[in-house]
Amino acid sequence: MSAREVNFDGLIGPSHNYGGLSDGNLASSRNAGDVSNPREAALQGLEKMRTLVRAGLTQGVLPPLPRPNFDLLVSAGFHGTDQQIIDQAAKRAPRLLKVAYSASSMWTANAATVSPSADTQDGRLHLTAANLSTMLHRSLEHPDTTASLQAIFGDDKHFSVHAALPMHPDFADEGAANHVRLCASHGAPGVELFVYGREPGEDRAGFPARQTRLSAESIARAHGLKPDRAVIVRQSPEAINAGAFHNDVVCVGAADTLFFHEAAFENTEATLAELRSAATGLFDLKPVMVPDSEVSLEDAIRSYLFNSQLLVMPGESRLVLVAPTEVQEADSTRAYCERLVAGNGPIGRVQYVDVRQSMRNGGGPACLRLRVVMTDAELAACHQGALLTEERIDALQAVVRTAYRDRLAPEDLADSSFADECRIAREALLDVLELEELA
Repeated sequence: MSAREVNFDGLIGPSHNYGGLSDGNLASSRNAGDVSNPREAALQGLEKMRTLVRAGLTQGVLPPLPRPNFDLLVSAGFHGTDQQIIDQAAKRAPRLLKVAYSASSMWTANAATVSPSADTQDGRLHLTAANLSTMLHRSLEHPDTTASLQAIFGDDKHFSVHAALPMHPDFADEGAANHVRLCASHGAPGVELFVYGREPGEDRAGFPARQTRLSAESIARAHGLKPDRAVIVRQSPEAINAGAFHNDVVCVGAADTLFFHEAAFENTEATLAELRSAATGLFDLKPVMVPDSEVSLEDAIRSYLFNSQLLVMPGESRLVLVAPTEVQEADSTRAYCERLVAGNGPIGRVQYVDVRQSMRNGGGPACLRLRVVMTDAELAACHQGALLTEERIDALQAVVRTAYRDRLAPEDLADSSFADECRIAREALLDVLELEELA
C-alpha cells in the first residue's frame, strides 16, 4: 500500500513564554522567567516547515490552542469579566496565570499517539489524544487538542480519533514523544515501539516518569494493534533523572532505523531483541546506538541530538537527520554527526535548523511535530486547510508578523489586553487554515 509520512507541526502560539512549569525539563527550568519572543518563535517554526515543503515532503500544521484558558481560572475561583479574572489571578495566583497562558501545545509530539491504517485491525488511521496528566499546564490541552484532531481527521471512514485516557496517574500518557513506528516503507505493516517510565502505582525517586505501561497497553489495544507487533519497553531511570523527560530526548526512529543513546532503555539488549522478533518477516532492524564515550548523556540532552527529525527524503537513498543548530555548536555532537554521515550506515546527511526559541523551553525539531503516516485516500479525506503550501506559510507568517509580540516578559501576562491580542491572533490563524469552527 502506498503511503507517506506527513509531519503536523505545532504552530507556536502568541503566548509563548518561559514559565518554567515543567519539572524534569532542564531547559525549561534553566530559562524560567526570561523574556521570550513569540514572533521569532513562530517564524522559526514556520521556516522549519517550509524547509520540509521545499524538500518535497507533505507538511501539515496544528493551530495553537485558545489562551489564556479561562476555564482553568474560573475553576480556581476567579469570576467576573475576562479583565477582572486576569487581574485577580495576576495578584493572587500568578503561577496559575502562567499555567493558563502556557503555549506548550506547540510541541505536537505530545498531542497524540498515531497508528497508521497499515497497522490496525479495522484498516483506519487511529489517533489517541494524550492526557498529559503529569503536568498541570499540559493537562489542560487534551479537550482542545481532541477538537483540533476531530476537525482535521473528521472522516470516520478513514480515521478514528480517540479521547484521552482517564485523568489518573496510572494512565499518564505523553503521546508520540514516547512512541516510535518502524517499518520497511511507510505503507507497509510496521512495528510500534512504546516506551514507558513507570508501572501504575509505582513511586520512584528523581524527576517524574510521565508515561506508564498501562497507558501504552491501553492505546495499543484501542488502536487494534497486533500484540506481536507492539513492543512495550521501559526507559532507563538514568535517562529520566538526567533530564530525558520524554523518550524522544534520547531516541528517534524512522523506516527500519532506530537511532538512540546507549542509556535510552533500561535493557538495551532485550529491547533490540524484542524489536527484531516483532519485525520478523517485515524488515531487518538497523539500530544505530550512540555510545556514552562519544556523546555523553548530558551532551545528548543539552544539544537535543536525538530530538531531531529522522526523515525519508525524496531522491535520497539514506535517511536525513534534521537537527537543531545546538547539535552543530556542541563539539561532541558535531563530531559524532560528522563521523555518522561519513560512514555507510542508514543516516546519510544531517541538516541543521534554527528553533532556538523552542529549544530554550525544552523542545527541539522532533517535539514540534506529530508524524502521521497517510495513504493518498486518507490525505484527500483530511481537512485540506491544515496542509501547507509555501503560499499558506507566507499567509501564516504575515499574521505572526502583524499580531505577535516580539517581547513577552512574565509580568506581561498580567496585562488584560494581552488576552485580546491572543484571541485576535488565533482567529486570524484559524482563518488562514480554514478552521474557523475552532474559534
